[in-house]
Amino acid sequence: MAVDLQSPLILIKQFNNLEISKFEAEQPFKTPHSKLIHIRRITPADSDAVLEHLRKYFFRDEPLNLAVKLIEFPDSTCVELEEYSLKSIKEGHSAMAVTPCGKIVGVCLNGLMNGKDPVEEESEECNNPKFAQILELLDYCGKEGTNAVLQKFPEAESVMFVKILSTDTEWRGMGIARELLEYTSIGREQGCNLMRVDCTSYFSARAIARIGFERAYELNYDDYKKNGMPVFVTELPHSSFTVYVQKIR
Repeated sequence: MAVDLQSPLILIKQFNNLEISKFEAEQPFKTPHSKLIHIRRITPADSDAVLEHLRKYFFRDEPLNLAVKLIEFPDSTCVELEEYSLKSIKEGHSAMAVTPCGKIVGVCLNGLMNGKDPVEEESEECNNPKFAQILELLDYCGKEGTNAVLQKFPEAESVMFVKILSTDTEWRGMGIARELLEYTSIGREQGCNLMRVDCTSYFSARAIARIGFERAYELNYDDYKKNGMPVFVTELPHSSFTVYVQKIR
């Protein structure tokens, strides 16, 4: 059996010609409890595992989902919500935190948007009336949030938009959200100069503020009404929708 051995100079030349993106590489870090975690880009092959994480740690706990009883039974799901999540995965800008044994403990689903354009409207395409209500609020706050962001950052051109940020309940408080957002800030390689996070939960908003994001917009759920009545009656302390931003340097 013949073995073709290439010279070291050829191998070095080939290595130097490779275009390696930081967004493609795994970034290991240790939590405050010395647990090793790897942050890496989500690929379409990860879709099923990511959805399984979201079903367990995000879909059932998200305040708006609870308010409209989007997922009523332990073994049920919302196909439209899962499709919404998969759309972000296909865009190729999302990241996840994984243990050495392969368990997903954190997910950050992202998309790119023009800083001067409103968030893409999706409610008109939804056939699920409960999820359509949520999308209508996201559309409304997306437009209002964009206007508020532009008042603070008129130079915003390309924005890395964080749509879903989820952490395994057993791993919360260990800095995973911070690391996912730091990894996502590599959006600077995509030409982004701003990162935006829309928060529907009090706890996610508090965590984002602690990391150093600036609140650009807030809407109290009690003030979002139809026919004089609030559309969403959420459980405390979840009382508002907020938009947070941070410059990518």
